[in-house]
Amino acid sequence: MKLASRRVSAALLCMAGMLSTSASAQLYWESPDFRGAPVTGAEPGIVIPLPGATPQEVNAELVWTLRAGLNFAALQCQFAPSLMVVANYNQLLVHHSKELASDYKILQGYFKRTAGKKAPQNAINAAFDSFNTRSYSSFSTVYAQRGFCQTASRIGQAALMEPKGSLQVTAHNRLRELRNSLKPAGDIDNHYAAPVLLSVGPQVPAFPPQCFDKKGELKKKCMGKD
Repeated sequence: MKLASRRVSAALLCMAGMLSTSASAQLYWESPDFRGAPVTGAEPGIVIPLPGATPQEVNAELVWTLRAGLNFAALQCQFAPSLMVVANYNQLLVHHSKELASDYKILQGYFKRTAGKKAPQNAINAAFDSFNTRSYSSFSTVYAQRGFCQTASRIGQAALMEPKGSLQVTAHNRLRELRNSLKPAGDIDNHYAAPVLLSVGPQVPAFPPQCFDKKGELKKKCMGKD
């Protein structure tokens, strides 16, 4: 009987540990379902249109847009440390570094190609900066931040589970979900049916070129972070 009792106690402790871990990364009693179908990049509202882009360039933009969204989350979702959005993003940059570097060069190539042979380098850089500005700004949200941050956390974790060089898989499969999470939503059981305004930084409509580093990363100072 004692052995059985110990086994039951151990099982209960294990379950309690699992529940506490799960709850620590939950911002809802029952999370809304933001999932959506995989994307190709041709769908409206998923990425910033790049006229004349090749399939390779479109694929690179999908990856770069997902990275921008997760970068935005890393800066805007620090009100909930249990979501680990900062750690997820930083690890993602290391885990998928080669793929991100390759996609960065591909996108630079697009703006160089479409600018024309005689376009000065500063004009090419300005076009790429403008693209980055619009990509980041497209993830700006206040009233939907709770859903966006929780979704970004889960997608970031999924991206880390992908083999190196396969971030594009997560981008194709989860980018619509990240976009869907930008719409205000309460708990499925209506415990929090009304939008909740959390303690966040300002909603940013655009970022000037100096807000980006050489790799297209959004600088913390532009998000009101020290």
